[in-house]
This record gives sequence, C-alpha cells and structure tokens, in this order.
Amino acid sequence: MKTIQYLSFLFLLVPIMGISQDTTATFTSIEEALKTPNQVIRLDLSDQEIDFSLKSLREFKNMEFLSLRNDHLEQLPIEILELEQLRVLDLSGNDFTELPEEFFKLKNLEELYLNDEKRLNFTQSIDVLSKLPNLKILHLENDHISEFPENIFKLEKLENLYLNDNDLHEIPQSIQKMNQLKYLDIQRNPIPPSIQNTFNQNGNVLIRF
Repeated sequence: MKTIQYLSFLFLLVPIMGISQDTTATFTSIEEALKTPNQVIRLDLSDQEIDFSLKSLREFKNMEFLSLRNDHLEQLPIEILELEQLRVLDLSGNDFTELPEEFFKLKNLEELYLNDEKRLNFTQSIDVLSKLPNLKILHLENDHISEFPENIFKLEKLENLYLNDNDLHEIPQSIQKMNQLKYLDIQRNPIPPSIQNTFNQNGNVLIRF
C-alpha cells in the first residue's frame, strides 16, 4: 500500500512541477524586463527592496509567472490584477492582511503561494480565492494556522493543498466536500495518530502527515 501511495505522489508531482518550474528564461530585474516587456513570461522579484512603482507591472501582458516573495509588501499591487495570462503567483513572506476582492480577475491563475504570511486573514482570503475558476494549487505553509478555515470547502476546484509546518491539530470533515482535491500535505503539524489513521482510510485524497 505504501508503494502505491508513493507512486501516486510521484504522479501528482509531475503536473505541479510543470506549472511552477518552467525552462523559460526568468527575468530578475524589472528594469531589464521593461526593455522587452512583450517577451517577459517569468519575472522573479523575490527578496528585493522594491523602491520603484509597481505600476510598470501592467506592461507585461504575456507574463505567466510572477514572484514577489519576501518583498515585505503591506498591500498587494493592484496592477497584478491586470495580468490576465498569469498562471503562477508567489506572494509569500509579505505583510498584507487581505487579498483584494478584485482578485477574481486572475482567471488563468492555477498556482498561488501564500506561505509565511503571519498577518493574512485566511477566512477572507479563501472567500476571495473561491472565485478563481482555475486555481488548482494553493500553498499555505508556515502560516501559524491553528485550525482549518471553516470556509475551506469553498475551494471546489483545488487539487493540491499545502498546509505543512503549521499548528493544526485536526482535519475538518468539510475537506471531504472538496471533490477535486487529490493531494493534501499536512506534514509537521501536531495531528494525533488517531486522526491520521481515520483519514488514511480515505482513498480519494493522498494525505502526507
């Protein structure tokens, strides 16, 4: 049985890696990217002291991947919502508390990173994310989450959910309402073995404890 679960996990990794890890050239400087904005598919501005206007983001009409990881943003740049081709967005390690209601405009977004977000209102954020028609992968690692948001089941299209390195003690039954969910990662959470055994019997979702 362990072998089967392991193989299933490997097969799940293939589509995930296909979304977030691409061989397309990645720009790491917005100044360099602005020289050929229509050619920019991937833009990684992680770990940068952003002192420029993010209004220039709207120039990248073909961008599919954007990382603003660890940029200490207190507000999400509204210009991001104009990136209609965006498929992967990394907002980890910032300081904003809410996602804008207009987030639903990112109709092609498939993968979102919100890990290391200690101030984010997750109940509000999930309500917003539930309006995204193509969101398949959500990262909420290391967010000091002590209980599942009650509205988590609203993410009906979600296939992969990462909640490892939090402070969860149980798994809500509402998880079973997420019919598209295939993989749930809750490693390094203080979930009792009795609960682990109960959910290990659910063959519809591969769970990593």
